[in-house]
Amino acid sequence: MDNFQIETAQNISIRQNVAGIGERIVAYVVDSFILILYAIITGLIISGTDLDRGGTWMYYLVLGLPVFLYYLLWETFWNGQTPGKAAMQLRVVKEDGSRPVFSNYLIRWLLRFIDITLTSGSVAVVMILLNGKGQRLGDLAAKTTVISEKRRVGIENTLAVDLPENYTPKYSQVTVLNDSDIQEIKEIYRKARINGNHNVIISLAAKVAKLLDVEYQERPMDFLSSVISDYNYFSQQ
Repeated sequence: MDNFQIETAQNISIRQNVAGIGERIVAYVVDSFILILYAIITGLIISGTDLDRGGTWMYYLVLGLPVFLYYLLWETFWNGQTPGKAAMQLRVVKEDGSRPVFSNYLIRWLLRFIDITLTSGSVAVVMILLNGKGQRLGDLAAKTTVISEKRRVGIENTLAVDLPENYTPKYSQVTVLNDSDIQEIKEIYRKARINGNHNVIISLAAKVAKLLDVEYQERPMDFLSSVISDYNYFSQQ
């Protein structure tokens, strides 16, 4: 799973976990299964009633329209997710990590016919692999991408952080904190960066600074990073 960083207007870096091509294919398969199941059930219902005597237009109206608008409607009204994306914990977001608006969803849906329908998904796969930000043509035009919301297990999810041998702490006041405090700070900070919650990072930095009775000059995200690293430095002594 790749990731890329975004620098916001508030000078906060947000790391987005780009959805892997395999995850997106599985999500597509799940959505396709739902569409096929819907088509079969609806077809059986229509064939078993008098609806099929009303002409093919009724069949296509009842069956075709929901299938045709499936991705547009689900992503628009379910915050960037279809059932397949939800199953794989994927979500469509704007390049800056914020929630897309209808026009973004519409553009990526319209270009879906080139990306996936007309080319059997080959154009989408090539673009996603070459782009590096999980974007097919529709995403590039709509300025969106698809991210994974799965929690990545690693050192960033634990209390420990890697420190260089010559590391020099900035805030000795971190010793007033305990393991539970720093773990909570780290978890809130991590989630806020992934979700692009700038205000949460700023508010968290202000609360931590007040708790430590310090004034910081660097960016809020740098301050929080220093607090976490400093705590690890002193706890290892």
